[in-house]
Amino acid sequence: MPLNQAQAFQKMAHKDFRAILQMTDEGFDIEIFGFHAQQTVEKCLKAWIRQSGGIPPLTHNLSILFARLEELGQDTGIWQDLVELNSFAVQLRYQEIDDEAPDLNRQEVIEQIERLLTSIDKLVGYSE
Repeated sequence: MPLNQAQAFQKMAHKDFRAILQMTDEGFDIEIFGFHAQQTVEKCLKAWIRQSGGIPPLTHNLSILFARLEELGQDTGIWQDLVELNSFAVQLRYQEIDDEAPDLNRQEVIEQIERLLTSIDKLVGYSE
């Protein structure tokens, strides 16, 4: 059975997530880790929006995606900390992260994103 759009977003989110699982040590620059972490969250939020009956906006900004989910009546409160990953979004992909970038604890980010992935997988009926 072909994937619906929400499931397709989740499939791509899992690819980015597998990438960050390989970047837990300092051998990978924080910009690269942060980019793939942000991409994972972005795709999960877009899957959630789609599953909630909305059309995901063409943006990489997690704040906008969270706002869209709230407009759709979804409670995003426990995931709001992930907005800090906006510093690593694609629009900044070709810039070095400055001193204002969040100091990420990679393991904590991975654990929080894994919980988000699992939650959205269940919501959209996706499994690998």
